Amino acid sequence: MKTYQITEFSHEMFRLQAKKGGTYIDATMGNGYDTLFLCDMAGETGKVIAFDIQEQALEATKARLEKNHMQEKAELILDSHVNMGKYAEKDSIDGIYFNFGYLPGGDHTFATKASTSVEAVRQGLELLKRGGVMALCIYSGGDTGFEEKDTILEFLKGLDEKKYLVILSSYFNRKNNPPIPAFIVKR
Repeated sequence: MKTYQITEFSHEMFRLQAKKGGTYIDATMGNGYDTLFLCDMAGETGKVIAFDIQEQALEATKARLEKNHMQEKAELILDSHVNMGKYAEKDSIDGIYFNFGYLPGGDHTFATKASTSVEAVRQGLELLKRGGVMALCIYSGGDTGFEEKDTILEFLKGLDEKKYLVILSSYFNRKNNPPIPAFIVKR
């Protein structure tokens, strides 16, 4: 039985909706696990654009991709996800993956922030093709607090239902502020 940690669950749901062989964005590359997942989704014909503001994240991701012979599938960019619109055209992306919070094993003072995260999601929605999917792994409590979670959820609630389908899941019987997997499909 799968444990369905938030990333495992989000990968499964993303795989169900996203077009295989497409162009994807990893908005928060971290240690490269999601970038590697997206490279696998990209297959022979697709590509991945991955963002992070920390050199440590870029180096960890580069090493993970090289180890798995996927380095040619991804463009790793040392820049904030809030600037993804500078690197991709409107309506050109098949899927976008966000894993909010901080770099596991890194400095927790470098964490995603409510205002820039919402702006990055907003830009990402512009970049998505019709039928494209966005996955968001949203955390709260501990080092990240609740502001980012609450701000993102409020933004998602306000999205036009004629343009976007928003699905939230929950770990209903888990204690201590479990993460929230969210998915947006552009209609």
